[in-house]
Amino acid sequence: MSTYRHLFTPATVGHLALPHRFVMAPMTRNRALPSLAPGPQAAVYYAQRASAGVIITEATQVSDSAAGYVFTPGIYSAEQIAGWRTVTDAVHAAGGRIVLQIWHTGRVSHAVMRPDGSTPVSASAIAAAGEVITYDGPKPFPTPRALEIHEIRGIVEDFAQAARNAIAAGFDGIEIHGANGYLVDQFLRDGANQRTDAYGGSIANRARFLLEIVDATSAAIGAGRVGVRLSPNSPFNSMSDSDPAALTRYVAEQLDARQVMYLHVLEMPSGDDLVAVRPLTASAREVFTGVLIANAGYTPDAAEAVLARGDADLIAFGVPFLATPDFVERTRQGIAANAPDRGTFYGGDTRGYVDYPFRDGTVRASLDEILDTAVA
Repeated sequence: MSTYRHLFTPATVGHLALPHRFVMAPMTRNRALPSLAPGPQAAVYYAQRASAGVIITEATQVSDSAAGYVFTPGIYSAEQIAGWRTVTDAVHAAGGRIVLQIWHTGRVSHAVMRPDGSTPVSASAIAAAGEVITYDGPKPFPTPRALEIHEIRGIVEDFAQAARNAIAAGFDGIEIHGANGYLVDQFLRDGANQRTDAYGGSIANRARFLLEIVDATSAAIGAGRVGVRLSPNSPFNSMSDSDPAALTRYVAEQLDARQVMYLHVLEMPSGDDLVAVRPLTASAREVFTGVLIANAGYTPDAAEAVLARGDADLIAFGVPFLATPDFVERTRQGIAANAPDRGTFYGGDTRGYVDYPFRDGTVRASLDEILDTAVA
């Protein structure tokens, strides 16, 4: 019998009633169709994991100019909306709840990934280090073009329309991807944002783009269906900030005033003691009274400790859900998770996608099998 009392306590997130506090974190899988609609096995993949308190999907492009990776899905075409509807229908039929993470990759892209072959855009003309994998193979990240002020409104509207499309596709809400060095994060953090106009300089100015997106998506679908993800101290994609705690606190205060569905904070562990990973979630907790999701590669033991001391309301788990579709029930019963096959994380076929076994050793690779055995 589980000793994780806090993890298995029900919770309310916006309009959603969760049976426990396990969240499936967003994870890029690079398995969309050439049209960038969800692939044929996406409904199976997500329905297998419907026992999560809520699923946050892989990041999904808000427009045809927002992509930075191969075979990542979109939510801007009729085919993509229809494809996602098969996913949400399957998850709901299996008793689950599902939120769509939406993004624009900004400078983490290449001209060959953009329909008009133009230079990727960002807050400032500062390139990320490294390479991007394109359909033509790996290419160095280019120096992006700084967005003009008059262009920003159009991207904000792309997010708002993506939110509308997500609801049309049957999602229970959206998560704005403001983390991991993508476009919103490129505005938020001063290592990537060197602007001197209304969108640069002070924390309030750098947060303006995100908050305009929050306001536009909230107007489109309701603030109670809008979540936000941040990663203020992650170095991924060459990101940095001079004061991540102050940035976190300011954004959390602003989101609290807007009564969003939740705030999801991704932290980078500085050592092996995961229970000690708390500066940013603790900073957010001081000013954010809504639902706070913590994410730092937690084990169930560390997650229980974080919940017990009140630093967060929910815990997001990534790889454990990727490799173990019934991760929640295995945790309850004290059964080990599956070993992940890291070679199949990003792209491929059904292997490492829908063929991980459940705790009884079976692989439920069809919707009929999943629905016959779904845990309510």
